[in-house]
Amino acid sequence: MTTFADLGLCDELLDAVEDEGYTEPTPVQAQTIPAALDGRDVLGVAQTGTGKTAAFTLPILHHLSAEHIKGWRPIRALILSPTRELAAQIGDRIKVYGGALGLRYKVIFGGVGQRPQVDALRRGVDILVATPGRLL
Repeated sequence: MTTFADLGLCDELLDAVEDEGYTEPTPVQAQTIPAALDGRDVLGVAQTGTGKTAAFTLPILHHLSAEHIKGWRPIRALILSPTRELAAQIGDRIKVYGGALGLRYKVIFGGVGQRPQVDALRRGVDILVATPGRLL
């Protein structure tokens, strides 16, 4: 049986997944996380509820946590989402998994005022989650 610790994630992420009640990675996580941590491109296809969001956010958070940036932060990771509901869900998972890492993230999508989103980007974020329409 593979554990999250076997995948090579940092201690803060291991604590976060444990706090969420995850005991072992799902098949999509066990197959994609090591490849993503090695810097390889991955394509994960799995049904809803199988942990795809963790499969790509955990490696992103792991990599970004290795280099802390003080002051203004350039966008170091971009996650595109087809819908604002999914973008919000991804943002929630980033908050849950990466809360102890000190990383900044912002979710942007259309249908709401741009000003707060633009202001957040000007202050700097490590991770930007966006729908294509608002990103453009």
